[in-house]
Amino acid sequence: MKRNNLTFITCDSSFEEADIVLFGAPYDGTTSFRPGTRFASNQVRVDSDGVETYSPYVDKDLEDKNVIDVGDVEFPFGNVDKAMDSIYDMTKSILNEGKKPMMIGGEHLVTLPQVKALSEKYDNIHILHFDAHADLRENYLGEELSHATVLRRVYDILGKDSISQFGIRSGTKDEFEFSKEHTYMEKFSLDTLSQRLLELKDKKIYITIDLDVLDPSIFPGTGTPEPGGVTFKELMNAIIQMDGLDIIGADIVELSPHYDTSGVSTAVACKVIREILCIM
Repeated sequence: MKRNNLTFITCDSSFEEADIVLFGAPYDGTTSFRPGTRFASNQVRVDSDGVETYSPYVDKDLEDKNVIDVGDVEFPFGNVDKAMDSIYDMTKSILNEGKKPMMIGGEHLVTLPQVKALSEKYDNIHILHFDAHADLRENYLGEELSHATVLRRVYDILGKDSISQFGIRSGTKDEFEFSKEHTYMEKFSLDTLSQRLLELKDKKIYITIDLDVLDPSIFPGTGTPEPGGVTFKELMNAIIQMDGLDIIGADIVELSPHYDTSGVSTAVACKVIREILCIM
């Protein structure tokens, strides 16, 4: 893989040395309200220059990690299937080299092809999903591939009891009814995470963080802001608790940087990316 000229802070190891491969998936072709997540990966790279490499939250430093940022996946925005195939191919190539993928979205649908690729390598995968939205619709306006259906499609791959959802506060009645039988869901908060992690200690863990899990007073730069979200401190505490898990991959999604001209939302995204890279 070629080296990316603009990289997230210190993510400039050689591909051979790298344990983690960071890449962007700037796709927002199924965004249902306000588009713009395609600009997230580039903006966090630019703004990461203002972030320290050391995390006082988990007492680790990115400079001690072997991470390479290989840039963004390229795909045609008008063809959802080809876009998903491109992300799948990128993840497969990373896994084939024995490395872990960390993806910067993009809308939440980009999670699906990464999980698909991981499911072909690993058994016993469990998804830790942080989000304002359930994303469990069978279809959205007749389309099965959508950021509003992504966790339902992940469920189709991994099956029952493979998804734990936290911070959920928006969705259809059908989605919440589905979750009662098929996923673990904590509405509104992250309070039961520590107990849930004890039950998942033997699982291969994939982390997907839709940043709109945060309250919009903290993170307004997103396409579907939902009042009543968690605080930044609560999200950091969740990441601290996940340190030590067998994490096989991760993503952060749904930053639309131009909806927050202050740059605070992008700064928040940079900090979350740093923390996830530190605990992988």
